[in-house]
Amino acid sequence: MNFDRKAAWSLIRGLLAVVLVFAACASPIRAASFQPLEIATKNGVQVFSVEMATTEEEKTTGLMYRKELADGKGMLFDFSPEQEVTMWMKNTYISLDMIFISADGRILRIAENTEPLSTKIIPSRGLARAVLEVPAGTAQKYGIRPGDRVAHPLFGAK
Repeated sequence: MNFDRKAAWSLIRGLLAVVLVFAACASPIRAASFQPLEIATKNGVQVFSVEMATTEEEKTTGLMYRKELADGKGMLFDFSPEQEVTMWMKNTYISLDMIFISADGRILRIAENTEPLSTKIIPSRGLARAVLEVPAGTAQKYGIRPGDRVAHPLFGAK
């Protein structure tokens, strides 16, 4: 039996390419950029670092398949123009607080401690420009309430 080194390396490169393709497909989609976002509450200003979900793929995937979301982190979904928005927790393993924000940067509604993996519809209950998803308990921890102001370029500030 002859050992063809060139053919063996070609086979190894091909297998490696297949493994890399499968690895890329198995990892969750991540939003392209992080931006600072501030929420002014009666307890003070809370600062978050948020991933932006602006493309249809990013908005559809959101935080699905993630196993953790650190305190002070979140994802901001841009639903411009302002509209009735519905969310769900399908394929989302971590409980979240969903903060619905109007076009002027005011918090419209907060859905706290959402149920992981649920397909129950979570409505904005009014016109929303964006939704901020943060770890469950964040709203209570920082005293975030409807009517509080969000500062971010999406709302014409910061």
